[in-house]
Amino acid sequence: MERDNNLFLIIIGNKPEAFKTEMTLNDKELAGDMKSEAFKIAVPWIGKVPPPTEVVEAWTEIIGLPGYWESWYLSTGRVFVGFLVAQLIGIPFGLALAVNRYFRDIFFPPFEVLRPIPPLAWVPASIVFWPTTEMSIAFVTFLGAFFTIVINVLGGAQSIDVRYLRAAQSMGATQWHLFSKIILPGTLPSIFTGAAVGMGITWEVVLAGEMISGGGGQQASGGLGFFIWSSYMGGTVAQVIVGMISIGIAGYLSSSLIRFIGDRSMPWRRLF
Repeated sequence: MERDNNLFLIIIGNKPEAFKTEMTLNDKELAGDMKSEAFKIAVPWIGKVPPPTEVVEAWTEIIGLPGYWESWYLSTGRVFVGFLVAQLIGIPFGLALAVNRYFRDIFFPPFEVLRPIPPLAWVPASIVFWPTTEMSIAFVTFLGAFFTIVINVLGGAQSIDVRYLRAAQSMGATQWHLFSKIILPGTLPSIFTGAAVGMGITWEVVLAGEMISGGGGQQASGGLGFFIWSSYMGGTVAQVIVGMISIGIAGYLSSSLIRFIGDRSMPWRRLF
């Protein structure tokens, strides 16, 4: 009875120092369990979130499975396919809008009509339109980066001081020299800004596309998005969090790669 009273006094916080030396390991475990259960009762939804130890345990269980790394490989491949195609089309398109008024008058209005449509709104149509799931996911991923890249390139080119162009023209510079020596270098910061933002949107879109379309197969071959969705449907919330952390790591590595390329491409902008 005395031990029960001691435990009661420890839990409610009445002179804990008086009983500190009398606590056993079982006392500490029981007190911790009671505090945890009391917190779950006070905040019911917190009980559904797995503790960090459970997330780490789930990660250690799946990190050695080939299916987990195959999901990484598939999602990363889809992201970079859509991103690179968006870069190859979006950068020339944005520059053409900036330097050619007739091209801008024809193509900018329909571009602005399509731009507000969220990439995820294209998922059902792309699944029906494209013959394979991979092509539909690649198309939606492309759209996620394309509009952001074009707007940044267009804004960067239009922000170049026109006095630089006039000064070069007064010294006999050709249109190609104006483009290659002034317009393109002056637009590079905006190009890499658009690339960084577009990369983030691309990861969001590809994961949503994998969830909606089923990723083209089973969990092991469906990408990180389908891995998260399958874990959720299976009730393994710890694996859902593992997938979310994996996405964060993948996005960080992708953005770091873009920043690295940007620093090497624009040495004149490095402060240190």
